[in-house]
Amino acid sequence: MEKTKEVLYNEDLHFEHRQWQSELAFWEDELKSFNKRLSELVTRWTKKEVLVKLEHYQNEFVLHNGIIDKLKEEIEVHETRIAGQTKTGHDALDTEMTKKHLEFRDKMETQRQIYADLKKEFFRFLSTYM
Repeated sequence: MEKTKEVLYNEDLHFEHRQWQSELAFWEDELKSFNKRLSELVTRWTKKEVLVKLEHYQNEFVLHNGIIDKLKEEIEVHETRIAGQTKTGHDALDTEMTKKHLEFRDKMETQRQIYADLKKEFFRFLSTYM
């Protein structure tokens, strides 16, 4: 049985990077909105247990913003490498860059799940305290 190799072309990777960048920008906007909700709740609640939860979410949002920044930086580094490779006339990635791209894809999928779980938890919190 012949083994086929999937070739990753630079324009396909560039397209995927743009999708990821849009997704990360959307998460940033959502986090701004979530922080506004936290600000509203801080003025409504004085119970220590609620304030502790508000601080928890504030910390989670700060952490997630940091992760978004790191992911955006990684995408830019990869884009720069792709651009350099394209200039040399190579339209497909070498093995090492392909490996890095696939690893980053896994990172995005993991982060997507972590963020979705955080949103669900936060929305449950909001439905209780808004």
